[in-house]
Amino acid sequence: MRALLITGDRSGSGKTSITLALAALLKKQGIVQTFKVGMDYIDPSYLAAVSGRPCRNLDNFALGDGQIREIFSFGCRGADIALVEGVRGLYEGAEALDDTGSTAAIAKTLNLPVVLVVSAQSITRSAAAIVKGFQAFDPGVRIAGIILNQVKGGSHKEKATRAIEHYCGVPVIGAIPRMDEMQLAMRHLGLVPYREGAGRGDFDKRIRTITDIIGKYVDLDRLLALAEEIPSSRKDSLLDHAPEQDVCIGVAFDEAFNFYYADLFDVLPSLGAKAVQFSPIHDRLPDADGYIIGG
Repeated sequence: MRALLITGDRSGSGKTSITLALAALLKKQGIVQTFKVGMDYIDPSYLAAVSGRPCRNLDNFALGDGQIREIFSFGCRGADIALVEGVRGLYEGAEALDDTGSTAAIAKTLNLPVVLVVSAQSITRSAAAIVKGFQAFDPGVRIAGIILNQVKGGSHKEKATRAIEHYCGVPVIGAIPRMDEMQLAMRHLGLVPYREGAGRGDFDKRIRTITDIIGKYVDLDRLLALAEEIPSSRKDSLLDHAPEQDVCIGVAFDEAFNFYYADLFDVLPSLGAKAVQFSPIHDRLPDADGYIIGG
Protein backbone atom coordinates (compact mmCIF):
# COMPACT_ATOMS: atom_id res chain seq x y z
CA MET A 1 0.00 0.00 0.00
CA ARG A 2 1.19 3.53 -0.79
CA ALA A 3 0.97 6.60 1.42
CA LEU A 4 1.43 10.36 1.19
CA LEU A 5 1.02 13.36 3.49
CA ILE A 6 -0.47 16.67 2.28
CA THR A 7 0.34 19.76 4.35
CA GLY A 8 0.51 23.53 3.99
CA ASP A 9 3.00 26.30 4.54
CA ARG A 10 0.40 27.98 6.79
CA SER A 11 -3.26 27.89 7.81
CA GLY A 12 -5.37 29.01 4.87
CA SER A 13 -3.00 27.58 2.26
CA GLY A 14 -5.84 25.50 0.80
CA LYS A 15 -4.60 22.09 1.97
CA THR A 16 -8.00 20.93 3.28
CA SER A 17 -9.81 21.60 0.00
CA ILE A 18 -6.93 20.09 -1.99
CA THR A 19 -6.79 16.96 0.19
CA LEU A 20 -10.56 16.51 -0.08
CA ALA A 21 -10.42 16.77 -3.86
CA LEU A 22 -7.45 14.41 -4.12
CA ALA A 23 -9.22 11.83 -1.92
CA ALA A 24 -12.31 12.05 -4.16
CA LEU A 25 -10.19 11.69 -7.31
CA LEU A 26 -8.13 8.79 -5.94
CA LYS A 27 -11.29 6.96 -4.85
CA LYS A 28 -12.12 6.55 -8.54
CA GLN A 29 -8.93 4.48 -8.88
CA GLY A 30 -9.08 2.41 -5.70
CA ILE A 31 -9.73 2.35 -1.96
CA VAL A 32 -8.52 5.46 -0.14
CA GLN A 33 -7.91 5.66 3.61
CA THR A 34 -7.73 9.19 5.00
CA PHE A 35 -6.17 10.52 8.18
CA LYS A 36 -6.11 13.94 9.85
CA VAL A 37 -3.26 15.26 11.98
CA GLY A 38 -4.50 16.74 15.24
CA MET A 39 -7.70 16.39 17.23
CA ASP A 40 -9.96 18.16 14.73
CA TYR A 41 -13.20 16.31 13.93
CA ILE A 42 -14.74 18.64 11.31
CA ASP A 43 -12.23 18.07 8.48
CA PRO A 44 -12.35 14.30 9.10
CA SER A 45 -16.13 14.39 8.63
CA TYR A 46 -15.57 15.59 5.04
CA LEU A 47 -12.68 13.22 4.36
CA ALA A 48 -14.82 10.31 5.54
CA ALA A 49 -17.68 11.44 3.31
CA VAL A 50 -15.58 11.57 0.12
CA SER A 51 -13.58 8.39 0.81
CA GLY A 52 -16.43 6.24 2.12
CA ARG A 53 -14.21 5.08 5.03
CA PRO A 54 -13.81 6.48 8.56
CA CYS A 55 -11.09 9.14 8.70
CA ARG A 56 -8.75 8.61 11.65
CA ASN A 57 -6.85 11.12 13.76
CA LEU A 58 -3.09 11.09 14.38
CA ASP A 59 -1.70 13.35 17.10
CA ASN A 60 1.55 12.87 18.97
CA PHE A 61 0.47 15.34 21.67
CA ALA A 62 -2.18 12.84 22.81
CA LEU A 63 -0.70 9.58 21.50
CA GLY A 64 2.66 7.84 21.71
CA ASP A 65 4.57 6.85 18.57
CA GLY A 66 3.56 3.21 18.97
CA GLN A 67 -0.12 4.13 19.20
CA ILE A 68 0.18 6.36 16.12
CA ARG A 69 1.75 3.52 14.13
CA GLU A 70 -0.91 1.09 15.33
CA ILE A 71 -3.81 3.39 14.41
CA PHE A 72 -2.24 4.08 11.03
CA SER A 73 -1.60 0.41 10.27
CA PHE A 74 -5.05 -0.69 11.46
CA GLY A 75 -6.81 2.07 9.51
CA CYS A 76 -4.95 1.24 6.29
CA ARG A 77 -6.11 -2.38 6.15
CA GLY A 78 -7.84 -3.10 2.88
CA ALA A 79 -6.86 0.26 1.33
CA ASP A 80 -4.81 0.91 -1.79
CA ILE A 81 -3.49 4.32 -0.73
CA ALA A 82 -3.37 6.38 2.45
CA LEU A 83 -3.75 10.15 2.36
CA VAL A 84 -2.85 12.11 5.50
CA GLU A 85 -3.96 15.75 5.84
CA GLY A 86 -1.78 17.94 8.02
CA VAL A 87 -2.86 20.59 10.50
CA ARG A 88 -2.07 24.30 10.10
CA GLY A 89 1.46 24.88 8.79
CA LEU A 90 3.88 21.95 8.53
CA TYR A 91 5.80 22.87 11.67
CA GLU A 92 3.02 24.35 13.83
CA GLY A 93 2.57 22.42 17.07
CA ALA A 94 2.16 22.75 20.80
CA GLU A 95 5.64 24.14 21.48
CA ALA A 96 8.02 26.73 20.05
CA LEU A 97 11.20 24.65 20.22
CA ASP A 98 10.05 21.11 19.43
CA ASP A 99 7.59 19.53 17.03
CA THR A 100 5.15 18.01 19.53
CA GLY A 101 1.63 18.04 18.08
CA SER A 102 2.80 19.04 14.60
CA THR A 103 2.34 17.59 11.15
CA ALA A 104 6.13 17.30 10.89
CA ALA A 105 6.19 14.94 13.88
CA ILE A 106 3.64 12.61 12.23
CA ALA A 107 5.54 12.69 8.93
CA LYS A 108 8.70 11.56 10.73
CA THR A 109 7.01 8.97 12.94
CA LEU A 110 5.42 7.27 9.91
CA ASN A 111 8.29 8.10 7.51
CA LEU A 112 5.88 9.62 4.96
CA PRO A 113 6.77 11.68 1.89
CA VAL A 114 5.29 15.17 2.14
CA VAL A 115 3.57 17.29 -0.49
CA LEU A 116 3.70 20.94 0.58
CA VAL A 117 0.90 23.29 -0.48
CA VAL A 118 2.36 26.79 -0.89
CA SER A 119 0.21 29.89 -1.15
CA ALA A 120 1.93 31.66 -4.04
CA GLN A 121 -0.23 34.77 -4.02
CA SER A 122 1.88 37.78 -5.11
CA ILE A 123 5.19 35.85 -5.11
CA THR A 124 7.18 33.96 -7.74
CA ARG A 125 10.90 33.46 -6.99
CA SER A 126 10.25 33.98 -3.29
CA ALA A 127 8.21 30.76 -3.35
CA ALA A 128 11.53 28.92 -3.79
CA ALA A 129 12.92 30.65 -0.70
CA ILE A 130 9.88 29.52 1.30
CA VAL A 131 10.28 25.91 0.16
CA LYS A 132 14.05 26.02 0.76
CA GLY A 133 13.43 27.23 4.29
CA PHE A 134 10.95 24.43 4.96
CA GLN A 135 13.47 21.89 3.65
CA ALA A 136 16.34 23.22 5.77
CA PHE A 137 14.31 23.69 8.96
CA ASP A 138 14.12 19.95 9.65
CA PRO A 139 16.04 17.63 7.28
CA GLY A 140 14.18 14.70 8.85
CA VAL A 141 11.03 15.79 7.01
CA ARG A 142 11.06 14.63 3.39
CA ILE A 143 9.37 17.22 1.17
CA ALA A 144 8.77 15.27 -2.03
CA GLY A 145 6.65 17.67 -4.08
CA ILE A 146 4.95 21.06 -4.18
CA ILE A 147 1.45 22.23 -5.08
CA LEU A 148 1.17 25.97 -5.70
CA ASN A 149 -2.11 27.67 -4.82
CA GLN A 150 -3.49 31.13 -5.65
CA VAL A 151 -1.54 31.36 -8.92
CA LYS A 152 -2.50 34.37 -11.07
CA GLY A 153 -1.60 33.18 -14.57
CA GLY A 154 0.79 31.36 -16.88
CA SER A 155 3.80 33.62 -16.29
CA HIS A 156 3.29 33.49 -12.52
CA LYS A 157 3.12 29.68 -12.60
CA GLU A 158 6.16 29.36 -14.89
CA LYS A 159 8.44 31.61 -12.80
CA ALA A 160 7.49 30.07 -9.45
CA THR A 161 7.75 26.52 -10.81
CA ARG A 162 11.17 27.10 -12.44
CA ALA A 163 12.53 28.72 -9.29
CA ILE A 164 11.34 25.94 -6.95
CA GLU A 165 12.50 23.10 -9.16
CA HIS A 166 15.90 24.76 -9.78
CA TYR A 167 16.74 25.87 -6.23
CA CYS A 168 14.94 23.18 -4.22
CA GLY A 169 15.20 20.08 -6.42
CA VAL A 170 11.58 19.00 -5.91
CA PRO A 171 8.84 18.85 -8.55
CA VAL A 172 5.87 21.20 -8.69
CA ILE A 173 3.03 18.78 -9.43
CA GLY A 174 0.21 21.32 -9.52
CA ALA A 175 -0.53 25.02 -9.79
CA ILE A 176 -4.07 26.07 -8.87
CA PRO A 177 -5.24 29.44 -10.18
CA ARG A 178 -7.11 32.07 -8.22
CA MET A 179 -10.74 31.45 -9.16
CA ASP A 180 -13.91 32.96 -7.75
CA GLU A 181 -15.76 29.63 -7.91
CA MET A 182 -12.96 27.97 -5.90
CA GLN A 183 -13.16 30.65 -3.20
CA LEU A 184 -16.95 30.39 -3.01
CA ALA A 185 -16.82 26.60 -2.84
CA MET A 186 -14.22 26.68 -0.05
CA ARG A 187 -16.25 29.05 2.11
CA HIS A 188 -17.61 27.33 5.25
CA LEU A 189 -15.60 24.13 4.70
CA GLY A 190 -13.88 23.34 7.98
CA LEU A 191 -16.43 25.35 9.98
CA VAL A 192 -19.46 23.06 10.08
CA PRO A 193 -19.39 19.23 10.41
CA TYR A 194 -20.53 17.34 7.33
CA ARG A 195 -23.34 15.57 9.20
CA GLU A 196 -25.13 18.78 10.16
CA GLY A 197 -27.94 17.77 7.86
CA ALA A 198 -29.53 20.85 6.32
CA GLY A 199 -26.51 21.95 4.33
CA ARG A 200 -25.12 18.58 3.23
CA GLY A 201 -26.44 18.83 -0.32
CA ASP A 202 -24.81 22.24 -0.64
CA PHE A 203 -21.53 20.89 0.76
CA ASP A 204 -21.61 17.98 -1.68
CA LYS A 205 -21.96 20.50 -4.50
CA ARG A 206 -19.06 22.56 -3.15
CA ILE A 207 -16.85 19.48 -2.93
CA ARG A 208 -17.71 18.49 -6.52
CA THR A 209 -16.76 22.00 -7.68
CA ILE A 210 -13.43 21.86 -5.84
CA THR A 211 -12.72 18.34 -7.12
CA ASP A 212 -13.34 19.38 -10.73
CA ILE A 213 -10.94 22.32 -10.36
CA ILE A 214 -8.19 20.38 -8.59
CA GLY A 215 -8.49 17.58 -11.14
CA LYS A 216 -7.61 20.05 -13.91
CA TYR A 217 -4.63 21.67 -12.22
CA VAL A 218 -2.93 18.92 -10.20
CA ASP A 219 -1.15 16.08 -12.03
CA LEU A 220 -2.60 13.00 -10.34
CA ASP A 221 -0.11 10.62 -11.98
CA ARG A 222 2.83 12.64 -10.66
CA LEU A 223 1.20 12.76 -7.23
CA LEU A 224 0.84 8.98 -7.21
CA ALA A 225 4.47 8.64 -8.28
CA LEU A 226 5.49 10.47 -5.09
CA ALA A 227 3.49 8.15 -2.82
CA GLU A 228 5.71 5.49 -1.28
CA GLU A 229 5.07 1.85 -0.52
CA ILE A 230 4.46 1.29 3.18
CA PRO A 231 5.25 -2.20 4.48
CA SER A 232 2.16 -3.90 5.89
CA SER A 233 2.35 -4.58 9.61
CA ARG A 234 2.15 -8.21 10.67
CA LYS A 235 1.75 -7.23 14.31
CA ASP A 236 -1.64 -7.99 15.82
CA SER A 237 -3.51 -4.92 16.97
CA LEU A 238 -5.34 -4.57 20.26
CA LEU A 239 -8.28 -3.54 18.08
CA ASP A 240 -8.26 -7.01 16.47
CA HIS A 241 -9.36 -8.71 19.66
CA ALA A 242 -13.04 -9.56 19.44
CA PRO A 243 -14.31 -11.23 22.61
CA GLU A 244 -17.94 -12.20 22.89
CA GLN A 245 -20.03 -9.04 22.88
CA ASP A 246 -21.96 -9.33 26.14
CA VAL A 247 -22.57 -5.61 26.71
CA CYS A 248 -24.70 -3.28 24.56
CA ILE A 249 -23.78 0.40 24.41
CA GLY A 250 -26.08 2.93 22.76
CA VAL A 251 -24.14 5.66 20.94
CA ALA A 252 -25.95 8.92 20.11
CA PHE A 253 -25.17 9.69 16.48
CA ASP A 254 -26.99 12.13 14.20
CA GLU A 255 -26.74 15.68 12.84
CA ALA A 256 -26.54 17.10 16.39
CA PHE A 257 -24.48 14.42 18.13
CA ASN A 258 -21.45 13.45 16.05
CA PHE A 259 -18.27 14.51 17.83
CA TYR A 260 -16.53 11.15 17.91
CA TYR A 261 -13.17 9.79 16.85
CA ALA A 262 -13.45 6.80 14.52
CA ASP A 263 -11.44 4.60 16.89
CA LEU A 264 -14.29 4.55 19.42
CA PHE A 265 -16.24 2.24 17.11
CA ASP A 266 -13.26 -0.17 17.00
CA VAL A 267 -12.37 0.02 20.69
CA LEU A 268 -15.86 -0.90 21.94
CA PRO A 269 -16.10 -4.24 20.03
CA SER A 270 -12.49 -5.07 20.95
CA LEU A 271 -13.54 -4.86 24.61
CA GLY A 272 -16.65 -6.98 24.19
CA ALA A 273 -19.23 -4.23 23.71
CA LYS A 274 -21.74 -4.02 20.87
CA ALA A 275 -22.22 -0.39 19.74
CA VAL A 276 -25.77 0.50 18.65
CA GLN A 277 -26.17 3.94 17.10
CA PHE A 278 -29.33 5.94 17.70
CA SER A 279 -30.57 9.49 17.19
CA PRO A 280 -31.74 11.37 20.28
CA ILE A 281 -33.59 13.66 17.88
CA HIS A 282 -35.41 11.08 15.77
CA ASP A 283 -35.41 7.75 17.66
CA ARG A 284 -36.65 6.21 20.87
CA LEU A 285 -33.96 5.39 23.40
CA PRO A 286 -32.69 1.85 22.63
CA ASP A 287 -32.52 -0.81 25.31
CA ALA A 288 -28.85 -0.85 26.29
CA ASP A 289 -26.52 -1.38 29.24
CA GLY A 290 -25.10 2.12 28.90
CA TYR A 291 -25.05 5.14 26.65
CA ILE A 292 -22.46 7.44 25.11
CA ILE A 293 -23.68 10.91 24.18
CA GLY A 294 -20.99 12.78 22.23
CA GLY A 295 -20.97 16.53 21.71
